[in-house]
Amino acid sequence: MNRSILIGLLCALLTGCSTAQAFLGTSVISTGDGDTLHVRQNGQDVTVRLACIDAPERRQPGGQFASDRLRQLLPVGRRVQLRTVETDRYGRTVGEVYANGRSINLQLVTEGQAVVYPQYLSGCQDDRDAYLQAEQAARRARRGFWSQRNPVMPWDWRRQQRSS
Repeated sequence: MNRSILIGLLCALLTGCSTAQAFLGTSVISTGDGDTLHVRQNGQDVTVRLACIDAPERRQPGGQFASDRLRQLLPVGRRVQLRTVETDRYGRTVGEVYANGRSINLQLVTEGQAVVYPQYLSGCQDDRDAYLQAEQAARRARRGFWSQRNPVMPWDWRRQQRSS
């Protein structure tokens, strides 16, 4: 059995995603902002919103850094595994993305490029504590988003933009 298939099966076992979701036939087409990307999965283009996290918007302080970091972690053509959590109201697949067996969602929080999205954390119950601990450590170390003097949470920033 080739290495790609073994890795895909291992992802399925470790993350609870189906073998079809975990199979390494999923590759990055592009990234959007710091928590959105486009993948090709089973011959279809799929928009993925990273589950359980929220990254600053591109025009928000720290937003361009988050976008750039996601693009570095997931360059075009990168093979990934996707654990689907749900489909959101915009028709996007909401999920955890893994590259080389590591959660990209959790890595972004660890690096301070994204924050935990408390109202959607239930989609990542198995990793809930890891997300919360990663955010706390990033905040204490003032990494990325947390290096700002008065960081505005992405959901609050979006609400402010809509009301102005």
